[in-house]
Parts: sequence; C-alpha cells; structure tokens
Amino acid sequence: MVKNHLNRLVAPKSWPIRRKGVKFITRPDAGAHTLKEGIPLTLVIRDLLKYAKTTKEVKKILNDGKVLVNNKIRKNHTLNMGIMDILTIPELKESYVLYKDIKGKYKLAKIDEKESMNKLCKIQDKVTLKKGKIQLKFFNGYNLLIDKDVYKTGDTVIINLKENKIIKHLKFEKGASIYITEGNKVGMCGKLVEITELNKGRENVIFEVEGKKYETSKHYAFVKGDLKL
Repeated sequence: MVKNHLNRLVAPKSWPIRRKGVKFITRPDAGAHTLKEGIPLTLVIRDLLKYAKTTKEVKKILNDGKVLVNNKIRKNHTLNMGIMDILTIPELKESYVLYKDIKGKYKLAKIDEKESMNKLCKIQDKVTLKKGKIQLKFFNGYNLLIDKDVYKTGDTVIINLKENKIIKHLKFEKGASIYITEGNKVGMCGKLVEITELNKGRENVIFEVEGKKYETSKHYAFVKGDLKL
C-alpha cells in the first residue's frame, strides 16, 4: 500500500520546507510527475502562498472548490503540481505559474487572467496514429491529437485551457528565449545561442544571459517565449 506521508528528511530539496519539525509531510500522488519533478498542492497553498497554516485548512479551502489547477477545480490536497502548471484562485482574482528558482526551489510567478488560460507545454515525443493523425506527448503527461505535423521534439506549444487547442508554436531554435528546468543551471533564463552534439546522440545547449554564456543539457532547456519568471 502506498504511504500517504513522506519523511520530511528525505523530501526533495526543491520543496520549500524546513528539514526539522513534524516528522512526516504530505506525499504527492503518482501521476504525470515523479516525486522529484513535482510538489504536492498542500505545500503550494500552505508554504508558498501561505494561505493556510495546516493541512486541515488546506483541505477546507480545496473542498470549497476555491482552487483551480490548469483551469480545473482540484479538491485533492495530494495533487502533484509540476513546472509550468497554473494555479488560480478566482475568489481573489489571482493566478500563478509554478517554476524553480536559481537555487532549485519551487516558486510561484504571478500572472494575469489572460496568461492563466494559456499553458506552456514542451513536446517530449510524437506518435503517428491511424489515418495519419499525430499525437503530441508533452513533458507533463498531457497528450494532444493534431492533423498537421509542423512540430518537433523539444518545441513548446501554448495550449488554451478553455478550448484545449494550440494557439502558438514556440520553436526550439537559435534565438529562442529558454528557461532551464533542472541541473546546475536550474532557474536561469536566457537566449539560446547554439545546440551542440555530444556522443551517443546526446545534445547540449549554449545560452546567453546578460552577455555571459552557459552550457547545459538540451533536456533541461524549455522554450518559454514571453513568460516572465
């Protein structure tokens, strides 16, 4: 049986929690994100937003239907949120996008109402189905069927959450504005300068921030467009 709680000392370092205190902490549900790639909704509301002091208070807020994640009401406090997921509290007219800062800690960036309807999704894989349909598979577990394939793995698309359709295509190419999701350059944003090939099919990217160049794995680079983090 899966445990409902996680020992605080072995929780991911990206979580904004103190290592000393109550022994156990909420374990997020298994899903699109692994334990290390996400953070439970409880911590987002209690520790990042500080809109509750206890898990009990978080549950009350959620049960009242006051919180939306990616434009859907969520009542499960163990929901595992990941990078670029959007949290909205309609009653307060507040919306946020989840990301990691340069210390690798989860943070929330405030966004406006229009931005809260548009989610950035990085293409992780593509599959050709019957009748020529193409299925895009995104890094966050989302899937989307398309008729015309003009996308490449590594590109980002902006999906309107109301209509569930692509409204913009952000290509993974030189000059693109990227955000680094993991690794020792996590949290940095810059301009993509070059894509370099390594052995065994691996690739790195070189990106520029305020005139200085950095290098990291292509796997960690996320084309973010105009999103400010």
